Amino acid sequence: MSALRVAIGFGPGPGGWDEALTFAREAERLGVDSAWTSEAWGFDAVTPLALLAGRTERLRLGTGIMQAGTRTPALVAMTALTLSSISGGRFILGLGSSGPQVIEGWHGIPFRQPLQRLREIVEIVRLACSGERVAYSGTVYTLPLPGGEGRALRTSAPPAPVPIFLATLGPRALEMTGELADGWIASSFMPRHSSVFLEPIRRGAARAGRSLDGFEVVAGGVVAFGDDLERLVAPRKPGFAFEIGAMGSPTRNFYKDAYARQGYADLVDRVQALWLERRRDEAAALIPDEFVLEANLLGTDEMVRDRIRVYRDGGVTTLQVSPAGHTLAERLETLGRFMELVREVNAEPAPESRGPEAAAP
Repeated sequence: MSALRVAIGFGPGPGGWDEALTFAREAERLGVDSAWTSEAWGFDAVTPLALLAGRTERLRLGTGIMQAGTRTPALVAMTALTLSSISGGRFILGLGSSGPQVIEGWHGIPFRQPLQRLREIVEIVRLACSGERVAYSGTVYTLPLPGGEGRALRTSAPPAPVPIFLATLGPRALEMTGELADGWIASSFMPRHSSVFLEPIRRGAARAGRSLDGFEVVAGGVVAFGDDLERLVAPRKPGFAFEIGAMGSPTRNFYKDAYARQGYADLVDRVQALWLERRRDEAAALIPDEFVLEANLLGTDEMVRDRIRVYRDGGVTTLQVSPAGHTLAERLETLGRFMELVREVNAEPAPESRGPEAAAP
């Protein structure tokens, strides 16, 4: 089993971009492997990585995620090749479908055939990045456009093998991830229930005749140290209530559905109902302590060390963490303490493999 890697998010907090850059550069010095950006309806996921590429030397740089369908597949490929080139091959293209509220409400694009759209984008990007002439006939995209004056083109940029990770949640989407992707970006994930996600990934890989050796699984949560669990747990319950109640429509919420498949169906139905009734404090109060603890890395050094092992044994290869702290110094102290624990766990005798390539339990 390979050593666990550690990842962080990259974006401006209260201290702005200068503080974010300082945190990322210090994280690189501490041994963090990668930094990831996201996009919803604020900053985009790409521009910050161009900034970070010029200020770091070793960090891998990933979009976690770039919203599929908001850019043409060719533009996704051009962006990936550009970031790969300026970073010296450190770029990871993370893609996901987002959801109807953002895609239709913010971008004005119909949220139709999201899974097929994502598949076709991956296939076209791989074709473009390989340096082959881009001729493609799909359900969503056809290149060149039929009946027009366009012709199949090759990229004028140097071809590059850009890794593609997918952020997927539903069983069919997870199977596609195993079939097509180099890695999976988890959300709404509890490592003790990892088979809910990894088994469909294995099925997809087997159907495609692929080995999952080297396949990466990126998952994690907040890291916070202390022996007062109530103080660590309580502030995080509203975030879970928001995820379950607001990150999707009343009839289509991929995050809520993912928790339901992990054994919390009754709970998430009640939380969503309260949220939609605008009883949001009550929705947050329904979240049990266990729920928060299962999805994060909280507690004493020994408790956090045990959580690292649980993530590792659940098949996670990269722990993406959000170190707690009110100031930059406090967040860096938390990260440094966490990195020491990861090094200790990595130095332990390797357990039986439980990664995505392992047989299902």
